Amino acid sequence: MDTDGRGTNRQEVREFLTSRRARLTPDDVGLAPGSNRRVPGLRRTEVAMLADVSIEYYSRLERGDLGGVSDGVLHAVARALQLDDAEREYLFDLARVANGSTPPVPRRKPKQWVARPGLQLALDAITAGPAFVRNGRMDILASNSLGRAFYDHVFDGPGRGNLARFNFLDDRSRTFYPDWDAAADVSVAILRTEAGRDPQDKQLHDLIGELSTRSDDFRTRWGAHNVRRHGSGTKNFHHHVVGDLTLTYEGLELTAEPGLSFLIYTAEPGSPSQERLALLASWAATDQAESTAPTYHDRLDNPR
Repeated sequence: MDTDGRGTNRQEVREFLTSRRARLTPDDVGLAPGSNRRVPGLRRTEVAMLADVSIEYYSRLERGDLGGVSDGVLHAVARALQLDDAEREYLFDLARVANGSTPPVPRRKPKQWVARPGLQLALDAITAGPAFVRNGRMDILASNSLGRAFYDHVFDGPGRGNLARFNFLDDRSRTFYPDWDAAADVSVAILRTEAGRDPQDKQLHDLIGELSTRSDDFRTRWGAHNVRRHGSGTKNFHHHVVGDLTLTYEGLELTAEPGLSFLIYTAEPGSPSQERLALLASWAATDQAESTAPTYHDRLDNPR
């Protein structure tokens, strides 16, 4: 990827619009299929007609040139391509970057970023479920005790605290995520969304390059150009200590920390998952106590 983001942005626009056009059929948009269709999905002329712009103008957009494009045209193209909310937001992010109107996104280095005391207190106050803060690169930057126990394999292996790296480079993720394919799709879609928001993030480029080189599964998904919001929902997990868990999650954007998300997992009251989370919390507390308990030699060195 280039360092100034211009070539990257044009390529992202080109591949994103082409992939969204390829997934639609004439039936999807109420057009007659016609004959001699030599390309998958809709033709450029059909998208231009649906968006009420000239074929020349739409072709320019699909070549990656969003310079000077109006919001009205972007909305029309989004409607024509039947983009969902996340995809529409991604297209507008690409346009803002192309027009130089995107404010710089703070560069965050996980090893240097430290949660404010108030933020860590807020995390620690949540005791019924895992809670953590992550950035758009899917680095876990801060967590409560249950979150650290829940994601222990993310921290102690190839993942090195990064959920996407854990997903694709640590074989244990295929047990942790019973629906591994869905989890992998989400990871890539979040990274793709972040790439549109901040195309000059070198750490993100490095992560994408690493995963593309080391994982065929990642490389295939990255080429699909799917994006998504990750706000709320239900997920299934299999933790190596307590077994199967069905948890709901809520994601909140941190106003005081642009680009960071605060996520909380909870279990249905009275459910087996809630009991297993309580067991995991007990295990984490015991493990923490054992790791901080003074050893025999400590007591000799510090008799008081």
